[in-house]
Amino acid sequence: MTLPRTASRDEWLAARLKLLEQEKDAMRAQDAVTARRQELPMVRMDKEYIFEGPAGMARLVDLFEGRRQLLLYHFMWNEDWEDGCPSCSFAVDNVGRLEHLHASDTTFALVSRVPLAKIERWKARMGWAIPWYSSAGSDFNYDFHVTNDEAVAPVEYNYKDKATLEREGLGYAVHGDAQGISVFVRDEDSVFHTYSTYGRGAEVMLSTYHYLDLTPLGRRRHISEFPYHDTYDGGADHSHHAHHH
Repeated sequence: MTLPRTASRDEWLAARLKLLEQEKDAMRAQDAVTARRQELPMVRMDKEYIFEGPAGMARLVDLFEGRRQLLLYHFMWNEDWEDGCPSCSFAVDNVGRLEHLHASDTTFALVSRVPLAKIERWKARMGWAIPWYSSAGSDFNYDFHVTNDEAVAPVEYNYKDKATLEREGLGYAVHGDAQGISVFVRDEDSVFHTYSTYGRGAEVMLSTYHYLDLTPLGRRRHISEFPYHDTYDGGADHSHHAHHH
């Protein structure tokens, strides 16, 4: 654990001001990226998907809960896992209160491919109140490239085909489920897809990382190395599967 070198206050201030310029450049660049994201064209969702939620069957338009916008987190959960993905569980732990999003006419929800019974059990154990739907039996996960099975559709993850994924050492994404965020906007009963991000794009959710980025020791743990929050301090480790992201 290496700490930064010690300096006088004047030396520190000079270094801090130099960094401040870089921070401002990065912020301006991020603002420009955000503007471009908001200018992306949108694609009408003509295909009908049926999800299962706590209140029964739901269409994509129902997931908006009457609001204008929908943020969906594709919560990775392979069919043979009993427990939810540890990295995705860490991500959802970082989601704050939803009232502020709702006040901005935006709904936040989770979607996984496993049956609703597994989802409900995991949601209760984790203590989450976020709406969470099962896409089991629909093409939704395949169409949004967060489930890959060559028997169903050509492999794609993070806008890369199978050959590219394997060449770049991302072979784990070629089979089974992965995570990401997709964004939709509603005009009456018409739904449009505006954006999807995968891989590190979903770090927008990880406030733990954003706070740690301000500290000298930084992140230290890979996202796959955070245990379930109820297994800290000697709690029973309920983990049933290793996770390699």
